[in-house]
This record gives sequence, structure tokens and C-alpha cells, in this order.
Amino acid sequence: MYQPVLVIMAAGMGSRYGGLKQIDPLGPSGQIILDYSIYDAYRAGFRRVVFIIKPELQQAFEQAIGQKARRYMQVDYVYQTLTALPNDLTAPEGREKPLGTGHAVYCVKDVVDQPFAVINADDFYGADAFAQMYEFLSQAQDDDKYRYCMVGYAVENTLTENGTVSRGVCTTDADGFLTDIVERTKIARTPDGSIRFTDGEGGEIAPGTPVSMNLWGFTPSFLHALDAQLHEFFANKLSLDPMKAEFYLPAAVDTLITQGKATARVLTTSAKWFGVTYQQDKPSVQAALREMTEAGIYPADL
Repeated sequence: MYQPVLVIMAAGMGSRYGGLKQIDPLGPSGQIILDYSIYDAYRAGFRRVVFIIKPELQQAFEQAIGQKARRYMQVDYVYQTLTALPNDLTAPEGREKPLGTGHAVYCVKDVVDQPFAVINADDFYGADAFAQMYEFLSQAQDDDKYRYCMVGYAVENTLTENGTVSRGVCTTDADGFLTDIVERTKIARTPDGSIRFTDGEGGEIAPGTPVSMNLWGFTPSFLHALDAQLHEFFANKLSLDPMKAEFYLPAAVDTLITQGKATARVLTTSAKWFGVTYQQDKPSVQAALREMTEAGIYPADL
């Protein structure tokens, strides 16, 4: 029985949203989305949280969430910087953009040695997702392969009415293991009710199709695997686009599955995802949180 750790990726600034949306008050009493994630994670059994942030955001994060979280959990911070790399790697000169979500998770390698969950700071995942994740991680153990998992959301439960979204569209085998994850952009519901993406040649996504919202579960082996993949990323992709190329978390998992080194069980949930991708999403998220509070799902003074 392990004591899983919750890792929260919070180094992004939310460019489409237009501000630091991770600490924007949305709940009926000024709560931020992270208040709900940490509450749900605590109820599921998590007792330690690690925030991945930019160094300059620590004071704002500590005031907005760290102080409250410390009443229930051990709280640690790690910094995603362009110098947080294996000793033999150096970020391209002039690069300012972070190196991506895969690199963000790599940054916790010195502070996490238990199975761990990874979430985005600005997404509402729902209590069921954390409960399923904790149950898996508390007994997660590698054998002949790395044994990971992810929570998959039905695509129709992850859309916004205010624009398009990007999602990792998942394919699973008969046993519920991830076989493929393809990043699709410009996804939206069309006037006829179908869900379509318009990047590349475009296409339709069937309702019920699981998509990744970056709620992953890993054993510590993943952190060692990220070291090797960072070297490959620097050699093969970053060199082609030094200022903008990013090392994405789903791509790192997909590589390990393709190589036959890992499996990722897809834990399905009926929970509805909420997030503020655009400023126009804010009222609907506020209304959903208010309704859940009035229904007694969350305490008013959370």
C-alpha cells in the first residue's frame, strides 16, 4: 500500500484566457478551482501535494492556495525553469517559452519517490476521478512493464460553448488499456450536434470517446523515463524549432506504450470536466460551482 502524491502543473499563464487563471476566484465564496481539486484529492486519500510553478509565482500561490492546503496536506513547491534539466542539456539561447508539460513533470524528480497523480491547476476534475486515481496508485507497482493510468473523460463532457478546444483523443484495447493518444485541436460541437475537429483533414469524434484532460497516474519509474526522452527531444525536435517546440506529457506516455515499455489503464468517469479556457467560460463555471455547493456536494466555506 503506497501513499500517493498529488502533483499539480501550475506554471502556465493561460495566454488564451488573459491572466493568471489558476488563482482566479470562481467559487461562491471566492474559491479557486484548485480549492476543489485539493478538497476532492484529500477526500480520496491524498496527503501531500507538490505544485510545479514559476519561481516568481510562489508568493501568489502560497497566499491563494498553499496556506489553506497546509491545514490538510504537506505542501511542496518545485520550479519549472529552463535550467531544470539533466546536467548535459542546455536550453537554446534566447528561449523564453517553457519546455512543455513533459518537462514540467520531470522537474519533480528530486522530491517525489512514491506513485503520483498529475493534474492541471486550472481544470475541475470531480471527486470520482480523484477517488479512482487514488485507488489505482495506492497499489500501483511495475512488473515487466511500467504500470501507469489515466482518467478518461467522455469528449462531450469536456467542451466549451465559447470556442474550440484541444484534447488528447484516446483509443483503448478490449482490456481498457490505452493503445493510442492523438492530440486533436479545434474541437467543437457543430450546429447539427456532432463533435468535430478541424485541424488537418478534420473529422468527427463519436460521443463517449475518452479524451485526456491531463489526469495521469505514474509510478516513480516515469521520472527516469522522462530523463531519456528529454535527451531525445533535445536532439530530434527542439533542434528543429528551438524557440517554440514543446515536450508534451501525453506524447511521453505514448512513446513508452509504443516501445512496449509501459501500459496505461484508462479509468473512465462520468464526471463532467469544467475549465476556464476562455474568459467567456467564467460565468458558466461559476454557476456550476454554485449549483454543486447548493446541492451540498461542496461546503460553502470550502
